[in-house]
Amino acid sequence: MKALVYRGPRDIAFETMKDPDLHDDRDAIIKVDKCAICGSDLHIYHGETFSEDTGYCVGHEAVGEVVEIGRGVRQLKVGDKVMISAAVGCGQCRACLAGVVNRCEFNAGSCYGLSAKLQGCQAEAVRVPAADFNAQKIPDGISLDQALMMTDALATAWFGARNADIQRGATVAVVGLGPIGLLAAEAAFIMGASRVFGIDLVEERRAAGRAIGLETPDPADARAIIQEATKGRMCDSVIEAVGHSATIRAALGLSGKRATVSVVGVAQDRTFDFPMSKAFGMGLTFRIGTCSVPQEWPELIPLVQSGRIKPEKYITHTLPLSDGARAYDIFDKRTEGAMKMVFDLTL
Repeated sequence: MKALVYRGPRDIAFETMKDPDLHDDRDAIIKVDKCAICGSDLHIYHGETFSEDTGYCVGHEAVGEVVEIGRGVRQLKVGDKVMISAAVGCGQCRACLAGVVNRCEFNAGSCYGLSAKLQGCQAEAVRVPAADFNAQKIPDGISLDQALMMTDALATAWFGARNADIQRGATVAVVGLGPIGLLAAEAAFIMGASRVFGIDLVEERRAAGRAIGLETPDPADARAIIQEATKGRMCDSVIEAVGHSATIRAALGLSGKRATVSVVGVAQDRTFDFPMSKAFGMGLTFRIGTCSVPQEWPELIPLVQSGRIKPEKYITHTLPLSDGARAYDIFDKRTEGAMKMVFDLTL
């Protein structure tokens, strides 16, 4: 099969790899229809890898068709169209069955495309372990593009907003207006926020924020503008969707007393200097972590089916898989108005 393979920093190659096969009776093989680049894939692209491996397939967002199942698969059948959860669990323990993959009692929580241990989804086919749990039939009324956004981006955005303790009438700030940040801002409004500020260095992304009702101050003056707009109270909830030390510090600086800061950007800085004394004095709640995708689906599916959230509108590029290297370069440089980059394997 053809796949996008990590060869080293800024080196994503379109290559032939061995076809996936079943490792366990509970596995399924999915022929990928569409897959996407996530912002966190850029950490691998930049060489900030989670292992020493090279030569493995990248990516963790995909939808497709079941083409083979193990004898232990009960909920899926060949021919089913499925969305694949980016968060992988054992599918057997109490935590996973409750949807909370990152509390897996067998420490089986994982993600595709971080190493050769579990090959990624930016390929013509992918092996899904514990398939009855880690993949779900695409619900009626949900398109392939919508389902693709639900495999990680929309779920992470909803998780980030939920972790931010947004109350009715709240003032919220979102730092980073990529697809996850914009979807988190939409989630904030759904949860009752009265005003949402959007912070991003890229004017095109700020414009996308204004289109959904965000206030988008110049990022250089954002703190002062928000301070004036809120008469010094600052924000009740802040969502950080970048994962850089500077943007996490900015998020902390936008928070008010008894506020909650929710970080869903993949943070790699092991030396971050957390302002403990200030946080203590403010009574700040700080949450950071990855999303357990299946936990968010029950709330998100009806919102997408009803049209209340249209995550597919943030897809700006649809390309063939063979254009993988160019797609990563565009996404990394934020050129051509790049937001969500999708590979359509039927092209």
